[in-house]
Amino acid sequence: MNLRPHASLGRVLDDLGGTLLDLVLGDGERPGGIGGVAIHDPLDEPALPQHALVLGVGLADDGEVVQQLHSLARHDAAGLVLRAPVTVTAAITAAVEETGVALLSLARGASWAQLAAMLRSLLAEGDVGDAQPETLAGLPSGDLFAVANAIAALIDAPVTIEDRRSRVLAFSGRQDEADPSRVETILGRQVPERFSRMLADRGVFRELYRSEQPVYVDRPAESPDGFMIPRVAVAVRAGDEVLGSIWAAVSEPLTPDRTQALCDAARLVALHLLRVRAGADVERRLRADLLSTALEGGAAAREALSRLGLADQPVVVLALAVLGTGTADAELAADRQRLSDGLAMHLSAVHPRCAAALVGDTAYGLVPVTRDADADGERRALRIAKDFLDRVGERVRAVVGIGPVARSAAELPEARGSADRALRVLRSGNGAGRRVALLADVHVEALLLELQDLVAARGDRPTGPVARLLDYDARHHAHLVETLRAWLDAFGDVIAASAAVHVHPNTFRYRLRRLAEVGGFDMTDPEARFAAMLQLRVVAPPTT
Repeated sequence: MNLRPHASLGRVLDDLGGTLLDLVLGDGERPGGIGGVAIHDPLDEPALPQHALVLGVGLADDGEVVQQLHSLARHDAAGLVLRAPVTVTAAITAAVEETGVALLSLARGASWAQLAAMLRSLLAEGDVGDAQPETLAGLPSGDLFAVANAIAALIDAPVTIEDRRSRVLAFSGRQDEADPSRVETILGRQVPERFSRMLADRGVFRELYRSEQPVYVDRPAESPDGFMIPRVAVAVRAGDEVLGSIWAAVSEPLTPDRTQALCDAARLVALHLLRVRAGADVERRLRADLLSTALEGGAAAREALSRLGLADQPVVVLALAVLGTGTADAELAADRQRLSDGLAMHLSAVHPRCAAALVGDTAYGLVPVTRDADADGERRALRIAKDFLDRVGERVRAVVGIGPVARSAAELPEARGSADRALRVLRSGNGAGRRVALLADVHVEALLLELQDLVAARGDRPTGPVARLLDYDARHHAHLVETLRAWLDAFGDVIAASAAVHVHPNTFRYRLRRLAEVGGFDMTDPEARFAAMLQLRVVAPPTT
């Protein structure tokens, strides 16, 4: 868990400026930390954290930009990011000066997803808990961007920190001093394949992961376009495990002092990478504990909601389960965790204060909603859940139950219970093919399942006509119970009922007369019909 304070706008520009972001207008040194990242959606009311940095995906019209700046000012946003090049008009300049919302530009070639991921890494948006910031060697724990800048200062060269798959985890400033291949790598957050293949063919990776010392990579005579400056790389190790590597763009081999500084830096990076890895597991467990505490209610629920950032906020409870018939236990557990992580990511894109975690075999999510209308909140949660399952597809079979809006911590246990009841119906297969349901959608089915629990707990057996018919079928291998069930399900329509059990209507009529005689069943009595239907659904075993 990354526990450092949220970065300021100035810090974001220091780390990402010149490569991904540029300040177009406004105060880049605005005091205060950025509270989170949000994506502009013209079709939905924004739910912004305090001092948000808003990604204006698709915003280009001058009038829309001016309108958005004024709207963001009402939400106390820190800045608006547009795709470069940004045309600055007098109206936009006046709006920035009036609102105080900074205007930034995203470099051509960089994707919004890359920017959002890097910003969230910088801002530590997923923090939970109230612990004080931790440091390693004087740098914020897990802050790889700060580490990269420190290494760049030590060896006087722009650096990147990469994992074993050559994905960029962080980079320093001064990347404008490097070559086009480095810029392309940072924009894509991945070393391009043609460069990786060239390095692999030259045996660079093999030497890098075998050596304790930095490896100098000179520019090859037949280098791919853009590879113009040599590199120095060193592996980042934790014992025998290679965690990643540090790459510096240099004009010549490092001096012995700088070589030693780079080796020392690799050990520091290893500590930070291990801290990030451990922190992810710790944060997951902490979030699950806080979410479980909040859902259980009681005295500690309000404190748990506060640490999740959801105090005094109406929420809707989502309960998600993986349908694992015939799936190995280990595979099912992995699917649950992956889907829970996916749900958390999906919800964080919907609202910056959503919380999700795996509790037992169910993944729960808390989605903040507005206070005006309960039905609107439930419908919004329904839409969010359907969108998520549509993205997951059919590879993993999952279902989601949704509870009513909980306006306080005291209402959360009841809302969680409603979501669980809806989820149980969907897991039992009685949800008429639904993958997502409110309790109101499956209320009767939920009541029947609860009646079955009561009957099973008390050991009740069928009585009256149903009991006599079951006994007769068992002794004579007849199909009278099946006939009665089909007739009741078809509301007395003999043609439909006989087709359902694949017999001739005349044969079906004969069986009806026979079951009335054997069971002493009055088919004209509505109370008798209701009692038989209830027993067949709740007490009697299903026919095979």
